[in-house]
Amino acid sequence: MKIPSFYFGSSKKAMEKNVVTQEKEEFKEAHWVLKNAVSNKPYQFSFDMENFPNIIIKSIGNLEETGLVLKDNTISGIPSANTIYHLDIEFYHIADPEHIEIKKVDLFVNADPKDLWKNIPTDPNTDFYKIDEASYKGSFLDKKIVVASKRGRSHAHEGKFREDDFAVNELSSGWNIISVSDGAGSAQFAREGSRLATISVNKFFSSKELLDEIEHEVCIYYASEFSQDLRTESGQNIIKHLYKAVVHTYSMLEKTAEENNFVINELNATLIFALAKKFSFGYVILTFGVGDCPINLINSDFSEVKLLNQMDVGEFSGGTRFITMKEIYNESAVHRFKITRVEDFSHLVLMTDGIYDPKFVTENKLENGESWKTFFSDLSGNNDDGTKVDFTNDTTIDEQLMMWTDFWSRGNHDDRTLAIIY
Repeated sequence: MKIPSFYFGSSKKAMEKNVVTQEKEEFKEAHWVLKNAVSNKPYQFSFDMENFPNIIIKSIGNLEETGLVLKDNTISGIPSANTIYHLDIEFYHIADPEHIEIKKVDLFVNADPKDLWKNIPTDPNTDFYKIDEASYKGSFLDKKIVVASKRGRSHAHEGKFREDDFAVNELSSGWNIISVSDGAGSAQFAREGSRLATISVNKFFSSKELLDEIEHEVCIYYASEFSQDLRTESGQNIIKHLYKAVVHTYSMLEKTAEENNFVINELNATLIFALAKKFSFGYVILTFGVGDCPINLINSDFSEVKLLNQMDVGEFSGGTRFITMKEIYNESAVHRFKITRVEDFSHLVLMTDGIYDPKFVTENKLENGESWKTFFSDLSGNNDDGTKVDFTNDTTIDEQLMMWTDFWSRGNHDDRTLAIIY
């Protein structure tokens, strides 16, 4: 900082004492309000010294205990404790560097909202015990898959179970399947309902004979040399096979309820699944959905986004449907199945409403390319926590996705399950 020439003379005479004193007092009396910090979150605040060109901040007393540091008139760092810190700004006037003055300011560090939630472990001795979080990474067709399923804060706060679940299986003849389920919060054993739903539907397709039948119908369905009637019939046969898998899943849930002497509604859970194979004519993805969890197929530049299942959404929580409800097994059930073919895709995404609600909010955004750009930007680290899921250097991608699912969203504390094929 350049010192005005009138500070010096041949004898280096000092500035008039009253001017120096006045500038010190003006700095001391200036009303500074430091923006509030949040514990365990990056913080930065710069002191505006434009109106005080002759004042130098030497150091800040009590700053060390906050976890912050001072550099170039800026304090920064990550405060660890939520409290009020009384800071002493130590400063001097350039014409009087030997006399250090004190200006007092307060720094308020608020608690991280996450820290206000308890994380009570579930009781391993309880019926249908389930671990609080689960993840998976591996191959899916000629692509990769990562899944993270995490107990929501509302359940963790009360020591309740994670009610979401998922299952991934590599099947015979080049088929793969991913299923995701969200147990209903009102059902006593929803945690078992979601687990049983996903493993049951996946296991149903473990039959090579069944998969060969489906593949035969798929080849006819997409072969132009066959008549439209025959191709339509093949499409119907594919849906029939998928429908049998859903009915089988219902029967497994019903059997479990009977064996344990409770009604099947205590196992209420949604269910979505994608059964897929890569053919010479493209990827064929067979999907089903009951409930409010989406399946989305996305191309590389987000110019085309498809929702591959019918979603049950309503103004009230009762607006959704569950795999355990007999009323879904009727003629309209055919609309819950889709047969999709694409030459290639960038991502196939399945999620529960613990992800969908805070990140997309409304159903119409699920087929909006810009919304998905924002979502993947979030996954890439453009979020408040700076948590990144690296789809290129993916050695620990399952751990990264699990960390990302811990994001904070006010009012959204449900279980979160996200599966991404990439």
